[in-house]
Amino acid sequence: MPALSLVALVSLVSTAFAKELDAHPPQQQHRHWAQICSGNPTNKIRGCDRYGCGYFGADRHGHKGKHVGVDVICADGATVYAPFSGQLSGPIRFFHNGNAIDDGVQIRGSGNCFFLTWLPALSLPGYCVKLVCIHPVRYHGQIQRGQQLGRMLPMQKVFPGIISHIHVENCDHSDPTQLLGPVVPPLPQQGSHWATVCSGNPTNEIRGCDRYGCGYYGAPRRNGKGKHTGVDVICSDGATVYAPFSGQLSGPVKFFHNGNAIDDGVQIRGSGFCVKLLCIHPIRYNGRISKGQVLGRMLPMQRVFPGITSHIHVENCDHSDPTSNLEKGKGQ
Repeated sequence: MPALSLVALVSLVSTAFAKELDAHPPQQQHRHWAQICSGNPTNKIRGCDRYGCGYFGADRHGHKGKHVGVDVICADGATVYAPFSGQLSGPIRFFHNGNAIDDGVQIRGSGNCFFLTWLPALSLPGYCVKLVCIHPVRYHGQIQRGQQLGRMLPMQKVFPGIISHIHVENCDHSDPTQLLGPVVPPLPQQGSHWATVCSGNPTNEIRGCDRYGCGYYGAPRRNGKGKHTGVDVICSDGATVYAPFSGQLSGPVKFFHNGNAIDDGVQIRGSGFCVKLLCIHPIRYNGRISKGQVLGRMLPMQRVFPGITSHIHVENCDHSDPTSNLEKGKGQ
């Protein structure tokens, strides 16, 4: 093959990989990360407490900033593991005041290399993450996925009553939530059997009645002047939300149209289904998603409606009743 043609082909393949990078940013190109903290096998994310919330994008500093990481629950003194293989560097001083939890480390992993027989290897960028509020076994050198990285520092000594956690922050400030979530293999569409929508509610239990109203389809609304056109699936503030079926995402969907703390959501249109899930913050508003994949997180409903049974509002696009689809997912 002439040299000029080879160069042109390499250029063409490089362009294809560049487009792939645009469609799937470096932090999202690989499989899920390993367990980070002993005692938390699913990398459960901190919900909300009097110090704030642990999900990506949560308000910080009196609403003057956003949380650029994710807080993975971890008991003080627990063993911490490397989420992926890579090169350590540190220390990372997050608080810059030398308090009892002002320590951490960065891990930078290498990218995947792709070979096309006689073509040169093309490398994709790997992960880079900072894990803060831990004391690592060392600040430099190689570490393997799942290997002991260090121990959780005494967060209760600094913030009494907080949900102790490791602050996990991507170096590029992108959202690591999907990588932290438990591995949920994509499942084929199976009739009307929807998957679990919210972690902690495997049977898609529907909200009963509280002082704000009831969660079943057709429940009275607005002092009897309207009917509930969806179903409220119980979900704790900050909990992980999953796609009930495979489909195409679109959004955002603003239910309240006032920008409050829960005014967010997304639509999924799949084979035979179209549904809006509201009062959640999705990991993205567009693209494909598979049944059971992490869709996002529950927003802080207690902040807007104190004492309500926190829930995801699930509404079919045609305003029909989704109850039977949710119930048929029980035990799945």
